[in-house]
Amino acid sequence: MNNRILVTLLFWSGSLLSQSPKWASSAVWYQIFPERFCNGDPTNDPKIEDQIGCWPHDTTGPWKIHPWTSDWYQLQTWEQQNGKGYSFNITRRRYGGDIQGIINKIGYLKDLGINTLYLNPVFMAPSNHKYDGAMYHHIDPTFGPNPEGDKAMMLKEDPLKPETWVWTSADKLALKMIDTLHKSGIRVIFDGVFNHLGVTSFAFKDLVQNGKNSNYAKWFTVKQFADSSTGKELDYEGWFGVKDLPEIREDENGIVDGPKQYIYSSTKRWMDPNGDGNPNDGIDGWRLDVAFCVRHEFWKDWRKVVKGINPEAYLTAEVIDSVSKVRPYVEGDEFDAVMNYNFGFILADYFIGENRLSPSQLDKSLKNLREAFGTDPQIMMNLFDSHDTNRMASHIVNGQRKKYHNWGEYFGWSRAENKEYLTRKPNKKERDIQKMILSFMACYPGAPMMYYGTEAGMWGANDPDCRKPMVWKELTYETEKYKADGTLSGVEDDANFDQEFYTFCKSLLQFRKDQTVLHTGNYKTLVADDSLGIFGFERRNSEDVVIALFNSGNTAYRFEYKLSEIQAMYTVPGNMKIQSPGGNLVTTVEPKSFLILRTSGF
Repeated sequence: MNNRILVTLLFWSGSLLSQSPKWASSAVWYQIFPERFCNGDPTNDPKIEDQIGCWPHDTTGPWKIHPWTSDWYQLQTWEQQNGKGYSFNITRRRYGGDIQGIINKIGYLKDLGINTLYLNPVFMAPSNHKYDGAMYHHIDPTFGPNPEGDKAMMLKEDPLKPETWVWTSADKLALKMIDTLHKSGIRVIFDGVFNHLGVTSFAFKDLVQNGKNSNYAKWFTVKQFADSSTGKELDYEGWFGVKDLPEIREDENGIVDGPKQYIYSSTKRWMDPNGDGNPNDGIDGWRLDVAFCVRHEFWKDWRKVVKGINPEAYLTAEVIDSVSKVRPYVEGDEFDAVMNYNFGFILADYFIGENRLSPSQLDKSLKNLREAFGTDPQIMMNLFDSHDTNRMASHIVNGQRKKYHNWGEYFGWSRAENKEYLTRKPNKKERDIQKMILSFMACYPGAPMMYYGTEAGMWGANDPDCRKPMVWKELTYETEKYKADGTLSGVEDDANFDQEFYTFCKSLLQFRKDQTVLHTGNYKTLVADDSLGIFGFERRNSEDVVIALFNSGNTAYRFEYKLSEIQAMYTVPGNMKIQSPGGNLVTTVEPKSFLILRTSGF
């Protein structure tokens, strides 16, 4: 029996359907917002007409590609001419990040210790964020080497017939990126935005043109078709009422058949590009945008398609809600994991803020979360910040001043338009808190995710300020001295690459990647002392031990540990050897600091 038939039989028997990828627990994630990561090819930079169809719907006002190293809040001369403010102008900005830029920086990512990438949407769309997709089967032409040539090629296709789909230059460059990443030992997953399309999508444009007679009339929830004789305009369901994002129609089985089959075909295209049954030339999985907006029945069916192509593919869902509402997405045959925002919320409540958790409360909260989903917590995508939050550094700067009760309150308060929100650079004390949080993430069960630029010292308020252009060591950046309202802040923050913080992050990520005990080792809480402000845990397998200790208190903590068969331990980073007579380890954790210990067997 050949391998392909065997895989098919195993798949339909269900033995692979519920399987999660073995590699997921060893992932060290890095999230890239492509338009803001690296401009590797200035010749393909987007033009103003490429913004047709997205907010703020201004393609006639003065506009230029934005200087990569400029002060984020300072409006350029052409921006000042339109008389609009911060939000309007920042949304119109394009910096020229592209696929070639990601390829150019693969060596940087590997050296940092990254082995798995999550890319925000790369499919054709007019916005900078690409969540308003024009289609799912083509990479955005402005991410590739020949935008106009790619657009001309697409016109020859029938979107409903995958056999007519072409491979554009941007598509081919994306395949080159996937191949180069794989050869460098780095996996990559794409962002799937299957709940809605944009108004520039082939399906919606056909609906606008042909109304009830459109081949795509049943793709969307149409409330009212346009009728020139009565003056009625087209009305339809937009995602959360946003008309720029027409929702794909669902019935009791989830997404209806037309778009469902299109999604299936697009899924196969990127997971097995040459269609030979070997998925090694395709992406390694998907992150699913607003998964909570699509019925469970669709995700169950779609998982069968994905796992049938590649049983080792990783599926993670964006579901930002209470544990009880997150649970259904990972309990059944839908997703391997979720973006574990609840983990980040717990860490924020412990390390930041006035109403902080005590060590014992932290222990209880983490235990409840580890046991909440009926799945292996080691494969969860553990994150603190992303493209939808303020950056970790800015959360720390502001987190001492505000207790959030829900996602809406958090999102609204943490925006730069809020004059109470501090947009300044973090100080040393705040950086030290950030180091503790990152160290906790690196040692705790679950695969840690770093948002691009964290390692370079980047900070920023919530969307869009968390999406500043990446800070690169070889570039010189203007100091940040403006506030969101256009006034001077009174300080000049150095926005250049933070070498000291990068060195710390690199050592931490390399440590996480190299230590298998942190991928699959058992977890045990060693200390959770409320009176002293101490929390510590152990990760252990048959060969190795890692101990992580965090002192949030005001006094030094004396830690003693029976070494038994372990002859010595080393601090990380630094490799300072600690050994005590009588087979016991005795060390001290200073106030407001942490210590990571590893066995000599590493």
